[in-house]
Amino acid sequence: MKIGAENKKQVRWMIALLAILLLVGIYNFVDFGTSSANSPAPATSTQTAAQTTRKSTNSTQLADSTLDPRFHWHELAVSQSIKYEAGGRNIFRMEEQAIPKMIGPARLSEMGPPAPPTPTPTPPPPQIPLKFYGFASKGSEPKRIFLADEGEVFVARQGDIVERKYKVIQINNTSVIIEDMLNSNRQTIQVTAK
Repeated sequence: MKIGAENKKQVRWMIALLAILLLVGIYNFVDFGTSSANSPAPATSTQTAAQTTRKSTNSTQLADSTLDPRFHWHELAVSQSIKYEAGGRNIFRMEEQAIPKMIGPARLSEMGPPAPPTPTPTPPPPQIPLKFYGFASKGSEPKRIFLADEGEVFVARQGDIVERKYKVIQINNTSVIIEDMLNSNRQTIQVTAK
């Protein structure tokens, strides 16, 4: 019985892929000696004594130059002895409003009563831009009025709403009363002959 002899092309590809996999595995797991060249030589007792004296004199330089995994109790004690003192600054706000300082003692009787705030006047309602354009009436039908606004002409009867915001309240022979429904403002438009 022949195993794999039927398709020689697939067997060759499988052997090539296994060889590549084997080389990648060896490269990842085997140390080729590159790290041994960078490792320091073993220190003698005189070198270690000199290093410990340097470490004790300049501990900040040690922290900057190497990573020391040992726990330093004295540095913890120094950091715990520092007391937090608030400097009057609110750390939760970007800017703190300055509090005005009083020069001398001030009394309410000297300052007088505080002035009442002046109310802001309410602005007048906007003018209704509709202009009289003309009348239309037939004997039995109610009067209709033509109103113009920026080139557009509207035909309305009493009670109709023009431009979705102006209601025709009353139509007379001499005037038309129109209400601005958004601002609750009534305005009389004079009927003039053109």
